[in-house]
Amino acid sequence: MGWVMLAVIGAGAFVALGLFGAPRALWTLGAAALMLGATGYALQAKPGLAGAPVSASKAVVEDDAGVVRLRELRGAMFGRFTALDTAFYPADALIRSGKADTAAQLMLGAVRQDPQNAALWTWLGIAIVEADQGTMSPAAGVAFRRAAALAPQHPGPAFFYGMALARTGNPDAALPWLVRARRATPAEVSYRADIDRAIISIRFLAVLRARAMQGGTPAPAR
Repeated sequence: MGWVMLAVIGAGAFVALGLFGAPRALWTLGAAALMLGATGYALQAKPGLAGAPVSASKAVVEDDAGVVRLRELRGAMFGRFTALDTAFYPADALIRSGKADTAAQLMLGAVRQDPQNAALWTWLGIAIVEADQGTMSPAAGVAFRRAAALAPQHPGPAFFYGMALARTGNPDAALPWLVRARRATPAEVSYRADIDRAIISIRFLAVLRARAMQGGTPAPAR
């Protein structure tokens, strides 16, 4: 079929040249181009090769309001328009495009270049959680705890570790980290209200989880 299509294209080209009254020199040029194409096809084409199905690329992950707010809080806690953005923004884009594994590798490279940076370790933990499809792997836990050790008085590592723990289905483990983040946050800082809301929401989730594990038995009155 490849040779048939090549012949049809060649015939169509010469018919068009004739209809438009092209000079003979142009006919020679067209013939040379056709022969060049035929030579390339003969040398490189593999018409007998079986077709291979192409898997669809990973779907783009749409950002919901919660994810957008978390990125805003990242900027508020760790700073905006800094050198960190050269790692954060590409990682965000990779995660949105369904390439969380690559985002984790990118953040790992950034951490290797600046191993004392708590912000980079924190977002390495986030990227690993995304790459592991929303699970808290040992590697992600190591990244978050390293961030918290590097900046024990900074709310960022503790807050994002707590949020990641809650997202991965462990609200009880998340609460101490969120409380730690709140204690490290001055009262006048705007994002303290976000931390308060997160603590309230995750406490509620912890209660629901406990009741579900007890088979729906109401908690005893205090």
